[in-house]
Amino acid sequence: MKTSNFALRLQPTLLEEARAFAKSEGVALNQLINVAVAEKLAVTRTMEFFQRYTKDANVARAIEILNKTGAGNPPMAGDELPKSWKQSKAAGKSKPRTTRSKSPS
Repeated sequence: MKTSNFALRLQPTLLEEARAFAKSEGVALNQLINVAVAEKLAVTRTMEFFQRYTKDANVARAIEILNKTGAGNPPMAGDELPKSWKQSKAAGKSKPRTTRSKSPS
């Protein structure tokens, strides 16, 4: 991976806090800054993606479709909750997230 140098000016208190945080995480300050910039770019790109693809969305229609999902249909084979969910719920833990694709009707 090609890298380049860049002089970064930070306020002294911010730099001190960043150094302390990097040390507590067990990483170099440079690594911390690289990850922070990458995370900020990812968040910004994700927000732009959703703004671009939802700008003409019909929210009322989407909610109407979601409210119909599965209405009047008995559970199908494979719809059962995983055993791990039942065990974690019984133990008072939060349930694991599961996703299931459903083709639009």
